[in-house]
Amino acid sequence: MHQPYYKDLLTQKADLPWVRLHGVKDYLDMVQILEKYPKIHKTFNVVPSLLEQIEDYGCGNIKDKFLELSYKAAKDLTPDEKTFILKNFFSINKDRVISFFPRYYELYFKKQRGGEFSTNDYLDLQVWFNLAWIDPSFRLKFPELKATVAKGRFFSEEEKRVVLDKQLIILKDIIPNYNKFRESGQIELSVTPYYHPILPLLYSTNSAKEANRQSLLPKEEFRYPQDALAQIDSSVTFYQERFKIAPQGMWPSEESVSESILGPIINSGIKWIVSDEAILFKSLNKKRRDTQLLYQPHLLKREEGELNIVFRDRNLSDLIGFTYHTWKAENAVMDFIGHLDDINKAFKNEDILVVIAMDGENAWEYYANDGQDFLNLLYQRLSESSSIKTTTVSEYLKTHQTKSKIRHLCAGSWIYGNFNKWMANPYKTKAWDWLLEARKKLDKINKDLSAEKLTLAWKQIYILEGSDWFWWYGEDPDGSFDKLFRRHLNNFYAIIGEIPPDYLQSPLST
Repeated sequence: MHQPYYKDLLTQKADLPWVRLHGVKDYLDMVQILEKYPKIHKTFNVVPSLLEQIEDYGCGNIKDKFLELSYKAAKDLTPDEKTFILKNFFSINKDRVISFFPRYYELYFKKQRGGEFSTNDYLDLQVWFNLAWIDPSFRLKFPELKATVAKGRFFSEEEKRVVLDKQLIILKDIIPNYNKFRESGQIELSVTPYYHPILPLLYSTNSAKEANRQSLLPKEEFRYPQDALAQIDSSVTFYQERFKIAPQGMWPSEESVSESILGPIINSGIKWIVSDEAILFKSLNKKRRDTQLLYQPHLLKREEGELNIVFRDRNLSDLIGFTYHTWKAENAVMDFIGHLDDINKAFKNEDILVVIAMDGENAWEYYANDGQDFLNLLYQRLSESSSIKTTTVSEYLKTHQTKSKIRHLCAGSWIYGNFNKWMANPYKTKAWDWLLEARKKLDKINKDLSAEKLTLAWKQIYILEGSDWFWWYGEDPDGSFDKLFRRHLNNFYAIIGEIPPDYLQSPLST
């Protein structure tokens, strides 16, 4: 479960609403559905910077522009605000969501043909955008939301406020529910380094060459092992404060690993990590896929201690993440269970571990009914199976000895086994140059800042080390991530009392 750090540290506002909207659509129902299926044990991964923003919404410490314009009375909207709403309030899957609600679909086509919106049209659009993002299970669970869906149109300002207030109620329930299911033993919670950085690249951007010899590099090496350590340790501390127990597992951001990051992870007390099967086969110098090696945990024995590592079955994980949404739920589940049965037959009923690891939120918008039909049927069939048992990673490791050892862990991520996604074009490498300039500046002046400003400056640098800005550079469809990265950098210079470099005033270019 992950979203970038959208909040502006100086204004406490966020331009983009995706923490809030994925919070009401994905995070809570994904764990609550397990109440119906006690045999299903799962590992959920949480990123502290996401949970921090969820907490901020619950406490009223963050607002986003989308939310502010949703609360604003439709009759009081300015022309610019109306333009913003028309541009952005259809930002959800048209075929799987908008088309299922006649009034929302009607407004969509009215916008497409350039029709003039009345005050009531804007009010209905404010309601439907926020209502459609709420998970279907909650639209049934809350009588007020169910009634709003049934009414369909001609909403009042009070009905709109009920929808928006319910979103905040859902957000407040997320962390307590994960803790409840964790305490029951049905789920395990693993954690990611605090602001979702690519740890090997923090350790050294030259790691990109280790993963891919043809990789581009920044002009100057970004090398801050201490920052990688800080991102790890702060995530473990955050987890302990929220859940009153130390985490056992860590999902390195984007399953990005290298030999260099193992020591800090071991020293933090983490017992296992997860990565992609491509890293396993590279590390063992295997040219062909070998499921005998894949379907078991492996041991990383180093000077600092021992660390278990499991590797995801990319094919099965990606079927759920990217393929099954185009299938009927019954056919998708039958196919998935069939794959597991075939694996079981191939291994002649040997006890093996098949790891399914995938993005926790982005897939479901493309499924019918936000994935509810698929997940319910999948959990039912898994619960009924006599040959398949679902387990958390720590549960499995408690009862199964890790026999295979990996002497050297190759560098790479789940995306093609390398770091190209964060280093493959001049826009990405220039972003690393800009980050390095700011990071060097902090080293020079940290003694001159007050304790309060120093803490804030470090927080801003750690946010800037997050993976998402580099992911999107050169591929950013509307420039929103470039804008966010430059805003975070501008804020850093404001915090330390310096004038930002001129280059931050324009979109990043080569």
